[in-house]
Amino acid sequence: MLRRSLVRIFIVHALALSLGMASLSALAAERVKVFAAASLTDAVDALAEAYERDHDVDIVPVYAASSTLARQIANGAPAGVYLSANERWMDWLGSQNGITLSHRHDVLGNRLALIAPQDSELERFTMDETTSIAERLGDGRLALGNPEHVPAGIYAKQALTALGQWQALVPRLARADNVRSALALVERGEVPLGVVYASDAQASDKVNILGTFSESSHAPIVYPVALVGASPSEEATALAKWLEGDTASAIFQRFGFATLTDGDS
Repeated sequence: MLRRSLVRIFIVHALALSLGMASLSALAAERVKVFAAASLTDAVDALAEAYERDHDVDIVPVYAASSTLARQIANGAPAGVYLSANERWMDWLGSQNGITLSHRHDVLGNRLALIAPQDSELERFTMDETTSIAERLGDGRLALGNPEHVPAGIYAKQALTALGQWQALVPRLARADNVRSALALVERGEVPLGVVYASDAQASDKVNILGTFSESSHAPIVYPVALVGASPSEEATALAKWLEGDTASAIFQRFGFATLTDGDS
């Protein structure tokens, strides 16, 4: 009798464990990791909240510079959706061995802005070849994303080069790992000026916009999105399509982005 009881207990525990593992697998299948450029932090947080209200899925955002995210994915990080702040890093990722991207399309646009701390005495000005950003820096530095790999920094270098001011500013740069880190340096008053996306400046109540760069001074700021993997999950596919719709577009626009796609939510 004791032996039969022990066998029954073992079977019950085995079944419970099996069912528990199945439940965990089902839950895991309903999670979608979204690797998104740091400049999308507020917008994607809002998108995830809105999407989860109407869908039985858990959105897990991962934020960093587009370059950092692309390298992480290339090294095996389990992303379902990748939102890059420029096409260069999406192209790079798609060229890596073992990486498959699908449903790629351009979803957003942005502007580039020069910002100062909220309590700065500097006034707005038109940025052209006749104005000097270096003079407005005083003894301080200019914060921007590292122009070697961070999209916002790459665009900033292009814009400042077009204005003929890049070489004078190179030794005075505060190079940040991503655009939100550059924003934080200005918010804390550690630097007098910074170059970020207009959407980042809009998201902060601790900085003022001194001016925006002409869109002709740099390559178009375009955010492509793509599904990652040879066999994307149904949940990731549905999310990527939803990002093209009206509900997602309205959220992106609320956070200062220009939307490049049209569709129904």
